Amino acid sequence: MMETKGATYKDAGVDIHAGYELVKRIKGAAKSTYGPEVLGDLGSFGALYALGQNYKDPVLVSGTDGVGTKLKLAFMADKHDTVGLDLVAYCVNDIICQGAKPLFFLDYLAVGKLDPSRAAQIVEGIARGCKEAGCALIGGETAEMPGFYPEDEYDLAGFAVGIVERSQIIDGSKVQVGDRIVGIGSTGIQSSGYSLVRNVFFQRAGWELDRVDPRLGCTLGEELLRPTGIYAREIAALRDELDLHGVANISGGGLPENLPRAMAEGTRARITRSSWTPLPIFEVLQDVGNISQDEMDNTFNMGIAMAAIVPEAQAEAAVKILEGLGQRAYLIGEVVAGERGVDLV
Repeated sequence: MMETKGATYKDAGVDIHAGYELVKRIKGAAKSTYGPEVLGDLGSFGALYALGQNYKDPVLVSGTDGVGTKLKLAFMADKHDTVGLDLVAYCVNDIICQGAKPLFFLDYLAVGKLDPSRAAQIVEGIARGCKEAGCALIGGETAEMPGFYPEDEYDLAGFAVGIVERSQIIDGSKVQVGDRIVGIGSTGIQSSGYSLVRNVFFQRAGWELDRVDPRLGCTLGEELLRPTGIYAREIAALRDELDLHGVANISGGGLPENLPRAMAEGTRARITRSSWTPLPIFEVLQDVGNISQDEMDNTFNMGIAMAAIVPEAQAEAAVKILEGLGQRAYLIGEVVAGERGVDLV
């Protein structure tokens, strides 16, 4: 008769002790993002955050997102220290469009097999992103799911919560004909459109991550894993110093899809293509994939990470504020009368 031993969670593919090891590794990174508003410690059932008494009529603003198929490149390169920055950026860059100050962030990491060292790199990247955004990494969840994900793969998602006074919410209602549109230069493709990116470079063209195109000045892998910028500080400066009418995060769908979300009915954006030069990666991608201009415009940010809408008289000041914070900034267009949408001319 065959001898059998009792079933264990570890035999089923879940190592509880690896989870304990991960918590030990990431506690320091998470605590480095804390301010006095964070109550309690990492590992509690719920995360506590005190708003304090500094708000008259506060409104909470929340946003959630994931890194998407850009993670496939992290798997290919075995580089996991930047995708956490992408995660924070995509959540935070949404909520700041309403004028919110980011307060805290939580992440969700699902893995096939938990590698504490690799998971710590991911979470440490999230913590760096939170520091850049000025918010606290107050909690999260790591789920080991054998049989659901391959052992060497994972998925990464999260959400951010911010706060804004009701009277200071930016919702696009103040946008009017004659306003100017200021663009903040992107860091690259960021984290949108990577299913097309992977199809073009790896399936159609057969390129490798270590391929060097002289137009890029680095390997393809380095370019494609360049993390998304976080613009909380920049948008806060525009909000505090100018009459900010609208803000759009230019993510998936590009300018045509995202800019109208920050505008009032009866207003239309006229964007001048020649007002900025898209980063070289967009030229390389378009050439290699023989992608139409319309497809590029409606899939990628084309070099503009965020768009801010301000009165005409404040447009030059907006550019100077952004440049003073180390950003590339451009006057990319104006608001005209018409059906809400975007004309690229």
